[in-house]
Amino acid sequence: MKILKALMVTTAVSLALMAGTAHAENKKIALVVKALGIGFFEAANKGAQEAAKELGDVEIIYTGPTSTTAEGQIEVINSLVAQKVDAIAISANDKDALVPALKKAMDRGIKVISWDSGVAPEGRLMHLNPSSNPLIGNMIIKLAADYLPDGGDVAVLSASATATNQNTWIEEMKKVQGNYKGINVVATVYGDDLADKSYRETQGLIQSYPNLKAIIAPTSVGIVAAAQAVEDAGKVGQINVTGLGLPSEMAGHVKAGSSKSFAIWNPIDLGYSATMIAYDLIGGAEAKPSAELKMGRMGTVKLDDNNEGAMADPFVYDAKNVEEFAKIF
Repeated sequence: MKILKALMVTTAVSLALMAGTAHAENKKIALVVKALGIGFFEAANKGAQEAAKELGDVEIIYTGPTSTTAEGQIEVINSLVAQKVDAIAISANDKDALVPALKKAMDRGIKVISWDSGVAPEGRLMHLNPSSNPLIGNMIIKLAADYLPDGGDVAVLSASATATNQNTWIEEMKKVQGNYKGINVVATVYGDDLADKSYRETQGLIQSYPNLKAIIAPTSVGIVAAAQAVEDAGKVGQINVTGLGLPSEMAGHVKAGSSKSFAIWNPIDLGYSATMIAYDLIGGAEAKPSAELKMGRMGTVKLDDNNEGAMADPFVYDAKNVEEFAKIF
């Protein structure tokens, strides 16, 4: 009897140790977003969870601050370092301010990548652009120009003044502005990816520029707020709101006529790809110029001299297809 009990105890201990070992082998990948509660990032989390399920030994920690500040993200990063995660994939609120905290993470052996909105090179191993920056810059102004054959005044409603991706896309947009006859960019304002502030900034644009023909908002929060402000001001048909947005959030505004078209990559694919890249790096892949990192069903991403790569081209949504995609994200 004593021998049987001893065997039972030994077996129980062995099973517990095996379970503990299996749990310990799970790779912890943190998906850090600009702020919680934003549809675009929640869709990215769906993609990350899809990747984790496909990989089988990954735990996703979806996290971010409550507002789009560097300070909030630094607190999150420090907490993740303390948790000893295996990788951090972050969409940055400030490309430079996060570097010290992320360098600390890398010093502890954590694989750090940025996606969507980049971190300065010294603060990450690689950056995944959702698309090519020049293509996005051209797309957002083309979407406005397509409905302005004679040109006109156009304004930009951005996220925060320090958002890396927003600033890059706007710079690329201005480079090709001359390709579009008569398009005059009169102002750039910042809504900080807050719906109420973006709405107020749009109201200010409408009041300040009576001849305004289009508002370009390369942010999923800003474009919805701007479209609503145009509708509330009775300016549908006079001011076209375009830029980057989510089909599920923009379908009603396309139907209302405040937005004729907009573009976005699939954020589900973006979260999926970022997770797959992080996993590849955890497994020993090296992020260096010309390297090709695995993105699962999305193929591979080839890194340039700055260790950056593009996932896919932006896709245009309008009245013909927005309802279909609104069911997905």
